[in-house]
Amino acid sequence: MGIAAVNAGYRVYFTQMDQLVQFLKTETISRRSKQQLRALYNANLVILDEVGFQPISRQEANLLFGLINRLYQQTSVILTSNKGFEEWGEFLGDPVITAAMLDRLMHKCELFNMTGDSYRLKHRESIFQ
Repeated sequence: MGIAAVNAGYRVYFTQMDQLVQFLKTETISRRSKQQLRALYNANLVILDEVGFQPISRQEANLLFGLINRLYQQTSVILTSNKGFEEWGEFLGDPVITAAMLDRLMHKCELFNMTGDSYRLKHRESIFQ
C-alpha cells in the first residue's frame, strides 16, 4: 500500500514502533529525531510497523498518544501488529491512554485482520526440514 501511495504521488513515512518511540523521546535533544518527526508530520500516509512487539513505558505511551492525536483526521495511518486490540492495554501500560488512542485510530478506519503463516517464512519452509 505504501509503494502504491508513493507511486500515486503521496508523501509516505514508514517506521517501526521502537524507532518511532525513540524519535519521540529524543525530539527535543536530537536534530535527527526532530527531522524525522517533521517528515512524519508532513506525510500524507504514515505506516507504523510492529506495534506492540515490545511493551513501552507510560511516558512513551503518552508520547505515542500525542502523536496519534496530532495525526487524527489529518493524516492517513496504517498500523501493523501481531496483537489484538484487547491486548493493547498490556503493552501500552495504561487503559485510559489505550482507550483514547484506539478511539482515534478506529474512527473512520478500515480493519484488515490477516491470519495464516508469516509471509517472510512462506518460501523458506526448507530451512525447517
